[in-house]
Amino acid sequence: MRYYIDPFGCAKNQVDAENMMAALDSSGWVTSAPDEADLIIINSCGFIESAKQESINATLAWRKLYPEKKILLAGCLAQRYGRELAEALPEADAVFGNMNFIDFISRRHGDTENSDQRSGAEFSKYAQDSVALCHCERSFRDKLMPGALSPGRRPLLSLPGSAYVKISEGCDNRCSYCAIPNIRGNLRSRNISELMDECQQLLDRGIKELCIIAQDIGSYGKDFGAPALPELLKEITRIKGEFWVRLLYIHPDHFPFSILDLMKEDKRLLPYFDLPFQHGSEKILRLMNRRSNAHACLELIETIRRRFPDAVIRSTFMTGFPGETEEDFECLLDFQKKASLDWLGCFAYSREEDTPAWDMKGRVAKKTAAQRKRFVEERQIPITEKQMDRFIDRVFDVLVEEKFEAPLRCDMGDMDCDMGDMKVFSPPNNTALDETTLYLGRLPFQASEVDGAAVISSPRPLKAGELVPCRVIARAGFDLEVRPV
Repeated sequence: MRYYIDPFGCAKNQVDAENMMAALDSSGWVTSAPDEADLIIINSCGFIESAKQESINATLAWRKLYPEKKILLAGCLAQRYGRELAEALPEADAVFGNMNFIDFISRRHGDTENSDQRSGAEFSKYAQDSVALCHCERSFRDKLMPGALSPGRRPLLSLPGSAYVKISEGCDNRCSYCAIPNIRGNLRSRNISELMDECQQLLDRGIKELCIIAQDIGSYGKDFGAPALPELLKEITRIKGEFWVRLLYIHPDHFPFSILDLMKEDKRLLPYFDLPFQHGSEKILRLMNRRSNAHACLELIETIRRRFPDAVIRSTFMTGFPGETEEDFECLLDFQKKASLDWLGCFAYSREEDTPAWDMKGRVAKKTAAQRKRFVEERQIPITEKQMDRFIDRVFDVLVEEKFEAPLRCDMGDMDCDMGDMKVFSPPNNTALDETTLYLGRLPFQASEVDGAAVISSPRPLKAGELVPCRVIARAGFDLEVRPV
């Protein structure tokens, strides 16, 4: 049997898709192009309304394109609305969530010869049976069928040289706008020895960047009794070799300050901080069920930058949360100005069922939330450009990802800005075009997909996945032109 996975959503969802591929591959399935596949799996996102619609549209599009194939809807959307989708979306032959995929495939596996004769109704029955298993407390890793590849050997959907390491599942923070606990459940941390095995296996495969991810990596280990991110990072630094460790998404309410000492001791732990502050109004932060305030967040930023002058801080803001007045929005803009963040993504509030914010009074019009979002994004453009200018004429390692073959879309990741889009890069002025080859890569202060890129003009061939020392020559939009030293 041949399959194809269409992944949506965040990096955590990407790891789930990679684990699906590992399980299917180990059971004799073969990944293929969509037109050759017997089975198309949409690994959906169910976080906000636009993401839900995108996943449903993909299901409809695949069904229209391939009416004869089996279309299976997986991931967060299926986890959240499993029974409803099994009944209301006939275009999907089956629906299954994040935790129950292996059970589902196990039950289907062994009957592949007759699978094409299964009716849609029978697939729906299997989907509903599996949805009942959604909230099991075992991790996805624990449910891999016998013989499945270990996490460190899974197929990777990232660009060469980089891999995500998901250190926990679920979340206990209970932000009032967030449906993640309803989808992913409570915090469940993986043990350090298992994570160390995964990291070592990835590095043995030539990975140069380990991206540590979870819903909130700062909470890692709390379900074991105490936060354990510093302990995990200390163990990772015992591994020998040339590689980066990038930390993604630390809730600012419980930032583990001891990781700053570890970063001072080992330069492989990048001073890149993904801190979702969300707002600058204390009233709105309280309604969001967050404990911090603008003053505390600015102090955190100052502490980081005092210890690491080259530290890069990414954050996300939310506009249009229930109760957000013009005065609250001014607080957010004031915080944005004072924080002078390197990277920023901004979202308009999405009202989600079964969250505390669903019933809150003072709802903000969608048009107003969208206008505020655009205003924040426009104000961020010169801030980010200035922050990137400080790296010009300096030398950093660059992770080479791919050969440049088309105009690069240059944006602010989650931000829908007009400025910076579709910029075409040229080599430095003193270099003829036919003497260089252009590559795309990332500097230490650029995370995959959400930040800017490094455009490398090299007189010699470069290999995707390698780290190359480069000098930053110039900035173009949010991206940086670099050249190997």
